[in-house]
Amino acid sequence: MSSAAAVIENSLQAICYERGSLKLLDQRKLPLETTYLNIVDSNDGWNAIRDMVVRGAPAIAIAAALSLAVEAFNLQPYGGGPVDAASFLIDKLDYLVSSRPTAVNLSDAATKLKEVISTSAAKSTEGSLVIQDYIEAAETMLEDDVASNKAIGSYGASLIQARLTDSKKISVLTHCNTGSLATAGYGTALGVIRSLHAEGVLEHAYCTETRPFNQGSRLTAFELVHDKIPATLIADSAAAALMKAGQVQAVIVGADRVAANGDTANKIGTYSLAVNAKHHGIPFYVAAPLTSVDLSLSSGDQIVIEERSANELLNTKGGLGEQIAASGISVWNPAFDVTPASIIDSIITEKGVIMKNGMEIEFDIKLFTQ
Repeated sequence: MSSAAAVIENSLQAICYERGSLKLLDQRKLPLETTYLNIVDSNDGWNAIRDMVVRGAPAIAIAAALSLAVEAFNLQPYGGGPVDAASFLIDKLDYLVSSRPTAVNLSDAATKLKEVISTSAAKSTEGSLVIQDYIEAAETMLEDDVASNKAIGSYGASLIQARLTDSKKISVLTHCNTGSLATAGYGTALGVIRSLHAEGVLEHAYCTETRPFNQGSRLTAFELVHDKIPATLIADSAAAALMKAGQVQAVIVGADRVAANGDTANKIGTYSLAVNAKHHGIPFYVAAPLTSVDLSLSSGDQIVIEERSANELLNTKGGLGEQIAASGISVWNPAFDVTPASIIDSIITEKGVIMKNGMEIEFDIKLFTQ
């Protein structure tokens, strides 16, 4: 990619990038205020990720890579050698990975970028060339994410229509935010909903508020209204009643990390939705890029679950507002839960649909090398 800005069709952009410049939409202030924060280095990137300025596994990875790209670009002219440049970049990537440990896309991006750095350092005579190769690789990740999301949307829409007998009346429930604000553009699970709507077969989309940080009410609802998609916001605790009332034909969610057997870590509350969907005979789908799959983990039991601040439950506005809970109460606030593959119908990726085989979901290793 050249120094030109990355262009994303949807006007809802969480990530605004030009070579040497990165601005991130502060999603903590949505939907009432649209503010972009200027990110000048990896420290800014780390804080933006940790503080939920930017969130969503794909967007986190892209934001981290580009924050370092901006820092590296502004080091030029770089006078150090290739080994020094490689060491600098790799150390910064390791630091960025520590910001949100559950999102595998971040560590996966860092691993791939380290390979680019090491290869460049081995053949380059100047550190500036290593810097240049890194910047171009980070920019390519931004471009690839948009294409990946649109492929997921297409595969998912086709799958849901094929599985339902009355494909002219499809109402879908989703959780958290998996749209343009969680990715470089278009979205994963919300991308599937966008594709269904574009094809004229979506009757209605339901989104949960997704407590305690309210990504559903603040972000997904915002995107659905923006795109003029017929949609209704529900309380997290209303999902089972909505299913019982026959208002949902499919549930589709994103993923922060998927184990080799298909067990999936996603925003807290996802497991409850999957259990309810299973009870009501409603298909439950996960939409995620292959970068969310961690083949080094045999099952979801090995996924590290991040715990968030108690203030997110004790105070309004996801911890940023006034206190509403009793002083002195203990809080357990895991950011994610793990849904076992046994109650997931399929995982939708940019290279096709991975079907369940028995109680597990098996990934063909060839998918990761093509």
